[in-house]
Amino acid sequence: MYGPYHHEYAPCAMRRFSRPGPASRRSPARGRAPGNLPTELNRFVGRRDELAALDRQLAAARLVTLTGLGGVGKSRLALRGASILQDRFCDGVWQVELSALREPHLLDHAVAEALAPADRTGRPPRTALHDHLADRELLLILDGHEHLVDACAELTAELLCRAPGLRVLAAGRRPLGLPGEQNLPVPPMNTADATALFTDRAASVLPGFAVEPGDEAAVTELCERLDGIPLALELAAGRLRALSVDQVLHRLDDRFRLLTGTAREAPPSSRPGSNQGVPPPRHRTLRTAIGWSHELCAPEERLLWARLTVFAGQFDLDAVEYVCSGPELPADELLDVVEELVAQSVLAREDTAAGVRYRMLDTVRDYGAGWLAATPDAERLRRRHRDWYVGLATWCELDWFSPRQAEIAARIDAELPNLRVALEQSLESADDVHLGQYLAGTLWFYWVGCGRLSEGRHWLDRALELDSGHDDARLKALWVSGHVAVLQGDTVGALGALQECREEAERTGNATAAAYALHRTGCLALVCDDMPRAETLLRRALARYREIGELNSNVLMGQVELAMVVAFQGRLDDAVRLCEDVRQVCGDHGERWTLAYAQFVLAFAAWSRGEGGQARALLEECLAIDHSFHDLLGAVLAIELLALVTLDEGDAEEAAVLQGAAGRIWPSVGLPLFGSRHYNQPHERCAQQARARLGAARYEHCLRTGGQLDLDATVARILRPGSPEGTAPGPRGVVRIAAPPTNQPAASPSASGGETAG
Repeated sequence: MYGPYHHEYAPCAMRRFSRPGPASRRSPARGRAPGNLPTELNRFVGRRDELAALDRQLAAARLVTLTGLGGVGKSRLALRGASILQDRFCDGVWQVELSALREPHLLDHAVAEALAPADRTGRPPRTALHDHLADRELLLILDGHEHLVDACAELTAELLCRAPGLRVLAAGRRPLGLPGEQNLPVPPMNTADATALFTDRAASVLPGFAVEPGDEAAVTELCERLDGIPLALELAAGRLRALSVDQVLHRLDDRFRLLTGTAREAPPSSRPGSNQGVPPPRHRTLRTAIGWSHELCAPEERLLWARLTVFAGQFDLDAVEYVCSGPELPADELLDVVEELVAQSVLAREDTAAGVRYRMLDTVRDYGAGWLAATPDAERLRRRHRDWYVGLATWCELDWFSPRQAEIAARIDAELPNLRVALEQSLESADDVHLGQYLAGTLWFYWVGCGRLSEGRHWLDRALELDSGHDDARLKALWVSGHVAVLQGDTVGALGALQECREEAERTGNATAAAYALHRTGCLALVCDDMPRAETLLRRALARYREIGELNSNVLMGQVELAMVVAFQGRLDDAVRLCEDVRQVCGDHGERWTLAYAQFVLAFAAWSRGEGGQARALLEECLAIDHSFHDLLGAVLAIELLALVTLDEGDAEEAAVLQGAAGRIWPSVGLPLFGSRHYNQPHERCAQQARARLGAARYEHCLRTGGQLDLDATVARILRPGSPEGTAPGPRGVVRIAAPPTNQPAASPSASGGETAG
């Protein structure tokens, strides 16, 4: 349609000597190119990265479009970027404000009027534009084009073809869709820029306003809850005439009523197309700004917008197709509607470790939720949302025992906000409590394996406080609750949950739940230092697993825990044999999480035999795996034993630093080393010997140094000696994860108390 721009993109002062252009359009006194850019009435704040990106794109392309939600600052960014670059255009920068233009056939007239070619011949305005732009080098800003996309695209394409010195900067909710167009999405402001903007605008309302140390948290929360949308921030700052920051924050539940503009409009400039930086009417209130996007949507797009508000955080297309489809929105047509909402900046597309996902700003969601509440579909959609995420959790639990563990971890990380909504909804309905119990139990692999013990305990406790009338769902929540309590060092809580689970499982004939309860009771005996009882219970549990055909990560973990019991009793050869068997099964199934714990026991055995080098190699592999899953328990156990290995290697200072780092992690897990004498022995030995070698003062100093390291910095320190502290080994090794095999939720709660190998 039009080719690349071959002219030099640089200040054109030299070219002015050869082609001065119409004298009437110069500003000799100021020495600047002509144009109609409005004067800024207040300070431009932030957007350094976006301005740099705009500069690069305008250097590389003749058509650049800024896209984003209403009120996100597209127009202001376009004008600011253009004002910085205007000396690069011999014939200036010209803005055409299109928001008030409703008739597409008047577009040519509006552009011609803004450029002021002073044509009196009666020719069509497009012809006059062709002649006017033919030999000029200027930047044309088409601001607010979203309701005139087709007309603007046609005109822009034609002008770019006929005027080789023309560049176009468009700003709107969607791209023009032309070949060669460079799209630059304008995101909400980051927290730092948002805070700076709010503070600046607040100071214009309340002279002398400044964020005091005690107000920092409230201002930050206010900026985050307003999604960093400049319009919302400016309107909130305006409310400080009557309210405090805390009062504004507390009233944000009804943000559309609170955030309305009251400032008078400044008088217009005599120059056509200039508005002196005053926001157009569609930006006077937050509701109007978002509503303008809503008006531009087709009926099916408005319907999907409303339905999408049942999601929290990110969501993917598979979930949308299941939850939001219906007679008015067939599942096989939803992709096209989603693409339109992305094009109109209602949805943001994000590439994540869990694949392509979509997100709505809270402000956009709140607007759509109001429309959903007015329809009879709201409750049905919430149920479908819950069903989808119960099914997703079921599928992920089954797939945890596979080479896809890292992908599952990333998927649940991404889905956690939606899973919380599903849990909340289930536990609030008396008819759905069993689903909440089942879901809280099904996510055991995430609570235990991905460092979420505290949150898991929260949901499990809530679920078990309620009577569901479904034994199998409750039994699953009970043994998982007991498991989490064991790992947190809560002996009383663990014993109560596991005893109830075991008794009820035997009464109802649920062999799977009974085996899990027996297994976790053996684990409780292990951390309580009752090794003979722990060995008996764990061997019996493993036998029951074999009887019912259960093989998964939990079963393998039972064998690792048995190996730990055996090792603590001095039978190292038996412990090694048990763990080597686990390693073989893990290799066959691609299992990594349990493998890390087997490596820990093997490292303990190697250290006990005086094989420090072998112990370090095993522990470093263990730590790398645990860190990839964010398994705090596995990681801190490895760090504790690595401290002792480091001491034996002769570096008492580093050993003390690692102990300090471990001490910082334990409060996020539970009782340090479970309060167990056996688990604590290596720690005590390391502490005593390091203190003796360093002296009390130096030892305490090293502990404090380690206590300043977070987990990422500690892992980097161990796995990459000499690397800058705080540099993590890298993000989780994840790739896109496939969706469940059908567009239906996975199996509903069954009689199984845990995952089955299949």
